[in-house]
Amino acid sequence: MHTQTVVLGGGCFWCTEATFQMLKGVLSVTPGYAGGTVKNPTYEQVCGGSTGHAEVIRVEYDPNQIKFQDLLSVFFGVHDPTTLNRQGNDAGTQYRSIILYTRDDQRQEIERFIRELEHAKTFESPVITEVEPLGEFYEAEDYHHDYFKKNPDQAYCQATINHKVAKLREKFAKLLK
Repeated sequence: MHTQTVVLGGGCFWCTEATFQMLKGVLSVTPGYAGGTVKNPTYEQVCGGSTGHAEVIRVEYDPNQIKFQDLLSVFFGVHDPTTLNRQGNDAGTQYRSIILYTRDDQRQEIERFIRELEHAKTFESPVITEVEPLGEFYEAEDYHHDYFKKNPDQAYCQATINHKVAKLREKFAKLLK
C-alpha cells in the first residue's frame, strides 16, 4: 500500500486528532509538536510558548482512498485559518494554523487551495495559515493520544471537540468512516 503523510496544526491537537481519525482513508493520526526550534519538547514547554512549536497531528493516509484536497477541505472546514495564534479560547503560537508538507506536490496543492479559498472569499478575513516543509516532528506524550476517545465527558471535549466533530459530520459526511 502506498501511503503519504502531512502534518497539520489547527489549534489544540485533541480537536484535530478527533476529526481526522474519523475520515476514510486516514490510516493513522499522531499528535505531536513541530515547527519550532527546541529538540524533544514537552507539552509544558510547548504550552509555555518558548519553543516555537505548534500542536500538530501527523496524518498518514492512503491517497487511493482519500484525496489530499479532501484532507485540505476538512482542515480548513473545521478550524478558523484566519485568526493569528488562536482557535476559540486557545491562544498562543502553539495554536497557530500551519501545514507542514512532506512532498513538493503537496506544497503546490496547498498554495493553490488557499488561493481558491481567497478568490472565493470563503472567509471574511484572509487565510494566514503557515505553509512550510516538515522539519522535525516530535510525538506527543502518550496521554494525548486518542484524547477524545478516552475522555469524551471531559469539559474541554464537551465544549470544544464535540462542536468540531458535529461540524465535520454536517459538512463532510461522505468522507467519514
